[in-house]
Amino acid sequence: MCLALPEAQEKEAWGSPTFRVRDRIFVMFVDNHHGDGRLALWCNAAPDAQAALVEADPRRFFVPPYVGPRGWIGIRLDRRPNWAIVAALVEQGHRKVAARRVPADRR
Repeated sequence: MCLALPEAQEKEAWGSPTFRVRDRIFVMFVDNHHGDGRLALWCNAAPDAQAALVEADPRRFFVPPYVGPRGWIGIRLDRRPNWAIVAALVEQGHRKVAARRVPADRR
């Protein structure tokens, strides 16, 4: 899903796969981060997405450590995720980091 997006690259960081555009992270995959028991994606989200999603469905969405204060959203993959929402959030994160250089017709 992440690597299908323009200019996306995978790079391991902090023991987890991260997905980037020009070294700017838009998604991080985490498995039991510091023993939290979650299999999740952390997505660089739009400013209003985090609060709305966590409030609407706190069993599936959460504020991740470290990047949560900057608006990132945690998406639990072990709770039967809605893949259309996951894809939309991944694409949104990609657009956020790639917006300055990727032509609009390739986003």
